[in-house]
Amino acid sequence: MSKLLSSLTIRNTIFKNRLVVSPMCQYASTDGFANNWHLVHLGSRAVGGASLIIQEASSISPEGRITYADMGIWKDEHIAKLKEIVDFIHQQDALAGIQLAHAGRKASCEVPWKGGRQIPLNEPNSWQTVSASATPFREGDQEPLAMDKEAISKVIHDFAAATRRAAQVGYDVVEIHAAHGYLLHQFYSPLSNERADEYGGSFENRVRLLLEVTEAVKKEWGSEKPLFVRISASDWTEGGWTIDDSVKLTRMLQERGVDLLDASSGGNVPKAKIPNKPGYQVPFAASIKKQTGILTGAVGLITTAQQANEILLEQEADLILMARESLRNPYFPLYGATALGDDVKFPVRYERAAPIIV
Repeated sequence: MSKLLSSLTIRNTIFKNRLVVSPMCQYASTDGFANNWHLVHLGSRAVGGASLIIQEASSISPEGRITYADMGIWKDEHIAKLKEIVDFIHQQDALAGIQLAHAGRKASCEVPWKGGRQIPLNEPNSWQTVSASATPFREGDQEPLAMDKEAISKVIHDFAAATRRAAQVGYDVVEIHAAHGYLLHQFYSPLSNERADEYGGSFENRVRLLLEVTEAVKKEWGSEKPLFVRISASDWTEGGWTIDDSVKLTRMLQERGVDLLDASSGGNVPKAKIPNKPGYQVPFAASIKKQTGILTGAVGLITTAQQANEILLEQEADLILMARESLRNPYFPLYGATALGDDVKFPVRYERAAPIIV
């Protein structure tokens, strides 16, 4: 069996292989509610053979959404449909995860196919954004409110409440979204945090909110199931967050019970120079894993089974998180296994279409 198709155990949870469907926003919700689009979208990828299906960035509050069409988990009424989806994923012998998120200053936007720009205040589907400081993401965006202590406490409370709901739904994994220029990244990056209080200035102050959120989530989630955190390991911009900062932060997250560091990058400044090439973010996962010993997830233009397997064999990561390739091919794990010569079990209703390995 290939390394890609080998199992991995984290806490009490067995991942049947190392392929994970990465969170991918669908912008298909009204008032945060999941619907049948999400059932089919996520369910088909569970049928496709991935070990873990992580639901898209799900907002912990209405104001934390990227767009008015984002999925949410800020009220109990969201639970019923989410549970239906998770139950279906479990029926396919797959694990279900949820990424908890707050967009901060990158909120109140139009959906991507309508341009994706921030919607001006007082126009339909807009709202006041918040951030570490009153600095907009890009020129022309609305100025976010610099969060006071009450607003910070609310965010921590909202993450905890969302985690309680996630436990009620029955997810197997919770991931805290602290990457891509969203709220928690806005606090820890010196490019977006201009505060002078205990949440700004020094490294220790800038990471404080993420650590407090992690502690609150961990308290609600407990120690039986895995807890992931996604960070942007580099801002790709001079004077910004670096891989050395990421290693230091990872050690702090380990102390707070985080099981896996999902190493992405970028997203906090609009003109960062990012070298988009196959596996361009894998070195971040490899460096963090080597220096801290934590389990890591590799992401970023990983498109073939051979490429994914090699990353694992080189011990650069422990899980492979696929996004766009999973959109192109929901059944990538089944076909990837075949490409590597593994004898993989197709769903019984699809067995007659399984490739024959000779």
